[in-house]
Amino acid sequence: MDLNKAGGGYRVFCNPPYGREIYKWVEKAYIENKNGTFIVMLLPARTDTKWFHEFIYKKHEIRFIKGRLKFNDGKENAPFPSMIVIMKEGNNNGNNK
Repeated sequence: MDLNKAGGGYRVFCNPPYGREIYKWVEKAYIENKNGTFIVMLLPARTDTKWFHEFIYKKHEIRFIKGRLKFNDGKENAPFPSMIVIMKEGNNNGNNK
């Protein structure tokens, strides 16, 4: 997903950078979903954040991942829990819990 391009009608998987830029990525996904794009995001399960409450909570399907992720041949697990957010077409109106 490119933050600078608009689209619609696509199917997208996004594992955004987890730093301060994450708000922009989740906001962009929310907007693209309104335009008809089906989006699946791998995100840190930070339910206390502004982006979680503005763009995900009570708007999209959330699947929490049991345990902590471990990437490739890494020696350590992620230092935070993770979740999969599924943004189906037309489901960001607050009706999908």
